[in-house]
Amino acid sequence: MQLLNYAAMSLKEKWFFAFSIITCVSVFLTAATDHFEWLILPVVLLFTYQLASDFRPLFFLVWVFIPISTEVDLPGGFGIDFPDEPLIIVLMFTYLFYTIQQGKQLSISFFRHPLTLFLLLHLSWIFITMFTSSLMVISIKYFLSKIWYVSVFYFMAGNLIKDNKDQKLFVKCVASTLVITVIYALIRHALVGFSFIDVNKVLVPFYRNHVSYACLLALFVPYVWYILGWYQKGAFKRNVWIFILLLLVVAIQFSYTRAAYIALVIAIGAYYIIDLKLIKPTLIVAAISTVILVISLVRNNKYLDYAPDFNKTITQQNFDELVEATYKMEDISTMERVYRWVAGAHMTQYHPYLGFGPGNFYNFYKSYTISNFKTYVSDNPEKSSVHCYYLLMIIEQGYLGLIFFITLLFGALIYGEKIYHQTKNTLDKRFVMAASLSLIVIATLILINDMIETDKVGSFFFFSIAMIVNIDIKNRKTKA
Repeated sequence: MQLLNYAAMSLKEKWFFAFSIITCVSVFLTAATDHFEWLILPVVLLFTYQLASDFRPLFFLVWVFIPISTEVDLPGGFGIDFPDEPLIIVLMFTYLFYTIQQGKQLSISFFRHPLTLFLLLHLSWIFITMFTSSLMVISIKYFLSKIWYVSVFYFMAGNLIKDNKDQKLFVKCVASTLVITVIYALIRHALVGFSFIDVNKVLVPFYRNHVSYACLLALFVPYVWYILGWYQKGAFKRNVWIFILLLLVVAIQFSYTRAAYIALVIAIGAYYIIDLKLIKPTLIVAAISTVILVISLVRNNKYLDYAPDFNKTITQQNFDELVEATYKMEDISTMERVYRWVAGAHMTQYHPYLGFGPGNFYNFYKSYTISNFKTYVSDNPEKSSVHCYYLLMIIEQGYLGLIFFITLLFGALIYGEKIYHQTKNTLDKRFVMAASLSLIVIATLILINDMIETDKVGSFFFFSIAMIVNIDIKNRKTKA
């Protein structure tokens, strides 16, 4: 009697058979060696099976992981966000193989869209400046990191988020763990009386600092607003989402992050700007105002008038003192930013065309600093960057690098407004607005931060642009 005919098994039965054998072997090896690492083998097999059969659930799992991921240091001075970043890398290769095998099924319109072309131009310039980098090893790592973010959160997202149910699932996945981290942080913060000085401690291990925490909350607020459109007023589920929205706002308040406060206020104003079709003149005014401000500071070295008093520029113990110190230019975090901005501005004079190379600000900036702006924390043990993403683009990729990035960002906002007014589907219209407002929050935050290179912000930046493209393509198909 033939008990087992492996050749006659279906593919699922073969996977189950392999899983059973590997599980038994893993349990035996664990018992024999007393090393529990062997139990990872069946988990890896299950993971591989899911990738091979349908990677869509794992894409949404990444969004579940993002709020709860934590930084893990690796040998050689490198670090990784765990558990989301390993999964992102695996999904990147999965999408690459999928593209090779199923390329004809992918939307050509998505790849030919102007925003996709702007993004590819941005990536191409990063690739070029990688070879002219002052420290190529760092730039190669930067480029690879950028590639796996773009592959998953732009191209894979564009392929998988097709309808309103997908949009809703995305919001639910992020919210499922984000709310947990918020409640966790608020409870811990309440136990120390919502102390300003303890705000970073209560966020461990999920967030590096209060800025990372507040940025994620602020950029996600528009997407929570989007999901309210799914329910009738007074519905229980709508009230639950209203509670979540209010919870995020309260959490932002107790994050004591000035940039997040400002970004949310700007997002509210931006809603009406987009609704009134005023995004183009607003962006023009913002760009011209920035240029005028920079010229006025550079002319006759006017910026030197704002050098801080080293002895008075200290860390504040409560938020009220911080606000007052910011106004007086005696807040250490603000003036440390100025210290690096001045150094960064000097760096742009030496490599204006190709920059120092992606990811290389920290490795070279100290020789360009001015002692007048030095603070108690200028040693920079955290190895943090210049704290202005726009300036960072010039420093590391030259002026063309900034132009290509601005083209992508402004292009996304202009298209967002255009598509918002063209969209007839109420939920799609709301989702375009949410994506545009999330981009505006990010654009505001990176004026005094450089968070696009992090999993908790960069993922949403590329995702939001991809969603604008998707709905534009959907509208065109509806008209055809």
